[in-house]
Amino acid sequence: MGKLRVGVIFGGRSGEHEVSLRSAESVMSALDRRKYEVVPIAITKQGKWLAPGAAAGLLPGAVTETAGEHVAIFGDPTERGLARLSGEGRERERLDVVIPVLHGTYGEDGTIQGLLEMADLPYVGCGVLASSAGMDKVIMKRLFREAGLAVVEFASFLRTQWEAAPETIEQRVAAEIGFPCFVKPANLGSSVGISKAADAAGLGTAVALAARYDRKVVVERGVAAREIEVSVLGNDEPVASLPGEIVPETAEFYDYKAKYIDARGAQLVIPAELSAETTAEIQRLAVRAFEAVDGSGLARVDFFLEHGSGRILVNEINTMPGFTSISMYPKLWEASGLSYPELIDRLIELAFDRHREKSRNVTSFD
Repeated sequence: MGKLRVGVIFGGRSGEHEVSLRSAESVMSALDRRKYEVVPIAITKQGKWLAPGAAAGLLPGAVTETAGEHVAIFGDPTERGLARLSGEGRERERLDVVIPVLHGTYGEDGTIQGLLEMADLPYVGCGVLASSAGMDKVIMKRLFREAGLAVVEFASFLRTQWEAAPETIEQRVAAEIGFPCFVKPANLGSSVGISKAADAAGLGTAVALAARYDRKVVVERGVAAREIEVSVLGNDEPVASLPGEIVPETAEFYDYKAKYIDARGAQLVIPAELSAETTAEIQRLAVRAFEAVDGSGLARVDFFLEHGSGRILVNEINTMPGFTSISMYPKLWEASGLSYPELIDRLIELAFDRHREKSRNVTSFD
């Protein structure tokens, strides 16, 4: 059997575009060239898809937009694969599996997953439902509560509602959430657009930042807690890694810079210093959160371990977590006995498993 042709899609129309570039570079470096033929596919910030040669120009070190051959994946299973577009028509190129290393909007939110489902291509990660639910922090938290998971107190509102009646929302936040609080875009990750409002005076600035990135804004109560993260891997029988802990050092919270630019911004303690009982409970809750959104393939589940009460609060689930060299997801599996290349192999296996299982569904009715 020849090598598997693996399409790695990265970039995208998202505030997390640069994070995706870093993740994709790490993933492609880890793919075993003895088993895989890697097909890089870049999506520019404007949404243009670039063929492998031009795609390389978007990777770190050459992050300016690159002109080059235009490609596409069509939502037509008879066209299965990558289409290279030219003035004279198009040529098809086989893809066996796709790794959509896309973070945030138009990638991690179910949109690319829907395209790949239509195209009948196996792909790494969660499906349409889990991806979209996991991206929207409001829907996500409601699903967690329905599953009996404790979450941080939150409120949400639309950008247009804030613009129409900011004083009303300020009063609501003060009454329901209090200060300090964290203000976030509902549909984004990697701490993009997140800020802390220490009081009512700072709320407007925080909302203005979050509203740049999404029409829906989430406000969460600030909690004094340890930040614990767990990686989940699997389809119908998911398993959880050892937990890790984020200890911010130079930043007030685990912000974008600490995650992706300056590794000194936070200390990653792996495994987290927890009792055996707490470790087991957090792992159980991570799997439960994964199942609550109908996850598959992979996800990272983030928790708060509240000081004083010891409450374990689910903060959020990330259905395509960062895969850079300093990202928590692969580091947690490495600490749990699964190396980065082995992890990529397992994710590809899970992609094929999920595709085979879904292919059992009948799509016609006689």
